[in-house]
Amino acid sequence: MKRFALLTGLALLAAPAQADITSRIQSSVSLSVDGAGSVAIRQPSSMAVSGSNVSLDNVPTLGAHTSGTALGYTPGAFTVTTPGDSFTYSESFIEGDNVPSVLSTTVTSGVVPELPTFGNTTTTHGGVADTLAGSISTDGGSLSITAGGPGTTAIGQVIQELTIK
Repeated sequence: MKRFALLTGLALLAAPAQADITSRIQSSVSLSVDGAGSVAIRQPSSMAVSGSNVSLDNVPTLGAHTSGTALGYTPGAFTVTTPGDSFTYSESFIEGDNVPSVLSTTVTSGVVPELPTFGNTTTTHGGVADTLAGSISTDGGSLSITAGGPGTTAIGQVIQELTIK
């Protein structure tokens, strides 16, 4: 019995170890600078007329849009239909944006030199790279990121994985 136990123990010691070892190193750096932009929406002209117990002698009118000029508006004139009875008359006008001679905004070196003059305008400032930088060393995966100016983003990551099965 002792021989069997000794032989079994020796056989187990002599058996090769079975293991799968996997090593993975993944690294990345992402640098971005926001772009400048502008969105402008022209506001329309509008006119409304309402009333009761009135007749329009002259209907209010809107002019025609031409590049660089205001729309123009001619108010209406009215007469009370049944004198002595109550009457109402309301007239409103909102001047919309002029038709510009240039319908686009250019961005030069991240700067919008001329802003549009429409009723609804959103303009974003472009980022400035300044000292924005990122690097990964190949001798160990150390990561180096340097902050940039406003409107910049720097993201870095190093993943080291060791799997033994």
